[in-house]
Amino acid sequence: QVQLVESGGGLVQAGGSLRLSCGASGRTFSMSAMAWFRQAPGKEREFVAAISGSDGTTYYADSVKGRFTISRDNAKNTVYLQMNSLKSEDTGGYYCAARPSSVAAETINEYRYWGQGTQVTVSS
Repeated sequence: QVQLVESGGGLVQAGGSLRLSCGASGRTFSMSAMAWFRQAPGKEREFVAAISGSDGTTYYADSVKGRFTISRDNAKNTVYLQMNSLKSEDTGGYYCAARPSSVAAETINEYRYWGQGTQVTVSS
């Protein structure tokens, strides 16, 4: 069983930055692919970024490429999402997810474990 706890959300002006953190329990964290998804009000949850559990290869949605960076610290069982140049359309709940595989994926159904989410609000 894996438990995920996100933190770092908040209110920020457009153009600003935030760093989200996701702490994970479980001995196999270093081998688990991790991802961030987000959900805006009235919209479906969508993929943001993922990182593999083997070599740390990263993947991004086109909408955040060049602005967001996903990273992980296996010693701390933590995955991060650095968000720069934030836009109003980045507003939403941000969810950390883990899957029992080292291979990263971009679809919701591939992830078994989910955090409760942290809210990000970008004011224009």
